[in-house]
This record gives sequence, C-alpha cells and structure tokens, in this order.
Amino acid sequence: MTWTEPATWYANLASFYAAAAAFITDPAGNVLLVKPTYRDGWAFPGGYVDEGEYPHNACAREIREELGVAMVVGDLLVVDWAPSAGLRPRAIISFTFDCGSVANLNGFNLPRHELEDVAFFSRQEAERHLPDNVGTRVQAAMVARDRHAPVYLAGGWPLH
Repeated sequence: MTWTEPATWYANLASFYAAAAAFITDPAGNVLLVKPTYRDGWAFPGGYVDEGEYPHNACAREIREELGVAMVVGDLLVVDWAPSAGLRPRAIISFTFDCGSVANLNGFNLPRHELEDVAFFSRQEAERHLPDNVGTRVQAAMVARDRHAPVYLAGGWPLH
C-alpha cells in the first residue's frame, strides 16, 4: 500500500460550499423571510459560512448582520445537500436552524444596501416566494421543529 501525504490527500478531496439559515416564525406560525437587494426573490435570513466558522455561529452572525438583532440559534432543523448547478461550480450544504418565534417585525434594523424588505408569510406563501428547491425547507423545518429531530433533504427534496 502506498502512503499518501495528508496535504495531497486533502487537496484531492471534493470541496463544497456551506450556508446557514434562520427559521423564524411569529406566534401564528408564519415564516419570516428577507428580500435581498442583489437577487430576485426572497430568502431565509442567512448566508455562507466563513472559513473556520461553525454553521450555528454563521447563522447567529447573519441574523445580526441582516436583522440587526441578536437571537438564540437553537436546534438544527434541516440539512440540505445540493449538487453543483448552473453558475455554482460546487455542491452546497445548507443548515437551517430553529431561531424561535418573534411577535412582530419591530426592532429589526435592515442593512438597506443588502436587504430591501422583511416580512412574515404563511407556509404556502413562503414556499411560493422561495425557489422550488429551497421552498421545500419550510415544510421540512416545521416537521423537524414538531418532531424535535432534523430532516435531511437531497437537492431540496426528502429521500422517502
């Protein structure tokens, strides 16, 4: 057996992107989404995980940056693995965390250069406002929150 130097071994492994998102609802179960200025459509609050950063810490950082508040990042609700697609040359693993419930939008301070709006939507409306492969995370997050167990998606879809 030939020994491979660790640097060579790791350099030849597949690489991927990682993102972290916050699942926030109001007391009625409506889902909080943000409208970025830099792309069409709505999104969960969140973003890419920086090098050396844990996904739950990235989620907390993104909430502070996007909503201007500190929130507790709770349980992992959804893990979604998506293969490379379109202009994205690598796969992406997305972590969606339970960040609880807020009564209203008071107190949020949006960075207007990055976000133009924030709103609550019913489950169905939230799913329609998100890309198809991301919209499925809404129902998955609700199921995971109820079951107290994370849901795994592959390309936005459950495996069963």
